Amino acid sequence: MMIAFLTPEYPHPKTGSSGGIGTSILNLSKALSAMGHEVSVLVYHQDKDEQFTENDIQFYRIKNIKVKGLSLILTQRKVEQLINNLHKAGKVDIVEAPDWTGFTAFVKPKCPLIIRENGSDTYFCYLDKRKVKYKNKFLEKRALTKADGVISVSAYTGHLTNKLMGLNKNFTVIPNSIDAELFEPKANTTTKKTILYFGTLIRKKGLFELPHIFNMVYEKDNGVELILVGKDSGDIKTGSFSTWELIQSLFNKESIKKVNYLGAVEYSKIQDLIKQASVCVFPTFAEALPVSWLEAMAMEKAIVASNIGWANEMIEDGEEGFLVYPKNHNEYADKILDLLHSKEKQIQFGKAAREKVKKKFNHNLVAKRSVEFYKSILASC
Repeated sequence: MMIAFLTPEYPHPKTGSSGGIGTSILNLSKALSAMGHEVSVLVYHQDKDEQFTENDIQFYRIKNIKVKGLSLILTQRKVEQLINNLHKAGKVDIVEAPDWTGFTAFVKPKCPLIIRENGSDTYFCYLDKRKVKYKNKFLEKRALTKADGVISVSAYTGHLTNKLMGLNKNFTVIPNSIDAELFEPKANTTTKKTILYFGTLIRKKGLFELPHIFNMVYEKDNGVELILVGKDSGDIKTGSFSTWELIQSLFNKESIKKVNYLGAVEYSKIQDLIKQASVCVFPTFAEALPVSWLEAMAMEKAIVASNIGWANEMIEDGEEGFLVYPKNHNEYADKILDLLHSKEKQIQFGKAAREKVKKKFNHNLVAKRSVEFYKSILASC
């Protein structure tokens, strides 16, 4: 089968930085290619048009057309033409795109188009208690309505998206995945008590809760260190250009001395940081099914994460980690301390978490399920 992924991001030096959407496509593409399928990745929002091949995957960089008031529709037409040319040439049977901002709302390929719900702007604005732009919601709803099939990375995301869009669209739950063999557990050679957060520094991921939580942890154990890893982001609520600048004042004058912000690091170095951590924390308010959690779970790390919606589809509270509402600072801090002071529990949770990833979220399993879904759509079109 010849499968194309249309995306605004992908983690490659030539295509720029990437978040969870790009990482999930990377993992799925590798697995599909290893199974013998031909994979193409079409990345728009690029600074030039370019085509290249790497590890048997065909990449197409697409430069957006910039004409005032017409940029989106002209770029959509450009992408549509590329997909149709590839389909005519026998290089694409089916194309998949994310729901984010509804880019495919007016893209009409001559092959089936699948939308994978990783969380639309409408979805994230709702979870983050912000008003969504009318344009984005309109495009996202139209894209879902016109799609030949819909995959959602979690049941929570699929049901909530239907509710917010006023749709009754059928969807199939196929989660995000990782290569569990790539993220193998490694011995922690340090005796430090280290808490690790990795991800974008942004309000919706609970970064304004984390300082209050860490203050409480530090008050009971001043031998602990907090490491923050990820790209800094502006804060839409205050208009500040830097979330890091805002949250520094929320740490107390003693605990801030034990906070180390490393900024964005290369994807290849994330494993080393996870390896050295005692506990990984994800106090987020808005996710669909985060790859970062899977990476930490695969490396047998004890986790304290948010308990909202999607979380219960990844972690059973008290089995593979602890789930706590991020604003319950005391409880969140107590769960971190519980793990920091119990090596036995760290190991117990970590091993259970890796087993969960291998059985449910490994990229080979998810790739097989995706292919079965693609085949069903091709058969019905």
